Amino acid sequence: MIQVVLSQPEKIEIREVPKPSPAAGQVLLKIKRIGICGSDIHAYYGKHPYIKCPIVQGHEFSAEVAELGPDVTQFQVGDRVTVRPQLTCGRCYQCLHGDYHICDELKVIGCQAEGAAQEFLAVPQDLVVKLPDSIDYDYGAMVEPLAVGVHAAGRLSELKGRKVLILGAGTIGNLTAQAVKALGANSVMIADISDVRLEIARKCGIDFTVNNARADLASEIRKTYGESKADAIIECVGAGQTINQAITLARKGSEIIVVGVFGEKPSVDVGLIQDRELRVIGSLMYKKEDYETAIDLIKSGKVHLQPLISQRFSLIQYAEAYKYIEQNREKTMKVLIEV
Repeated sequence: MIQVVLSQPEKIEIREVPKPSPAAGQVLLKIKRIGICGSDIHAYYGKHPYIKCPIVQGHEFSAEVAELGPDVTQFQVGDRVTVRPQLTCGRCYQCLHGDYHICDELKVIGCQAEGAAQEFLAVPQDLVVKLPDSIDYDYGAMVEPLAVGVHAAGRLSELKGRKVLILGAGTIGNLTAQAVKALGANSVMIADISDVRLEIARKCGIDFTVNNARADLASEIRKTYGESKADAIIECVGAGQTINQAITLARKGSEIIVVGVFGEKPSVDVGLIQDRELRVIGSLMYKKEDYETAIDLIKSGKVHLQPLISQRFSLIQYAEAYKYIEQNREKTMKVLIEV
């Protein structure tokens, strides 16, 4: 089969390798779609703090069940599925207390373990999630990033009726904003420096958009929400400038959810966090129930995914996909690989 390897930063190799066979409890998947995300791009340039080359990328994907290993009873050949790409130890404190997504030995398929950038992949059956007939392979590959947003929404101490500010209107920021809105927020404001991304956010139903390269975000927040400002801020960029912006803009006693992956360690004004009694909360990946909620949101039409799909490439065009993203950074959201 064909396998795509990020052998070193900015170098993609196409290899021919043996097709895997599923072991006991595993499902062999015929990969159908792969999404390229911000973490993949960080890794491509050698700037992801937790991904090292060589690596077979691909953690956002949909597939068809091709073969069943011994002891697999939950699936049938031909099932349409997506995968929760979390390989966990099952022994650490977090795993034993239901927080397997922050396992001490967590390995992510496509990041620290072999990913979906190949024609077939064998995975444990407990990571596989069936797709309803109404969700096609494109949207099936977008369950993973939507689940990130669903989990972030769940990290808020309260959501119903709240006013939420999202920093960053890229794919994760957009989907987090949509998830927050769909799950009960009163209104959502999203800020970015790209008019293209903000226009896509408007198409997806986000209430308020601000280009903070041209407008003063603090003034826009007060204009929209009054002196009480936003009830919560979710940082989806992963940059020192935006996390400090969140700390500066946050209402005293409110909370900040950190979703963005930081390529470089930021310098943060901890004194301001203490002085304003802010709650800064991390949000990593998702749990199984977040996947299920994401699928329900797609199935019910409460989120809009089509506006986010920017371009498609074949499996052997992986390198071209990264070149396209580099040349179209300001207007690219989700690039899909068709296998």
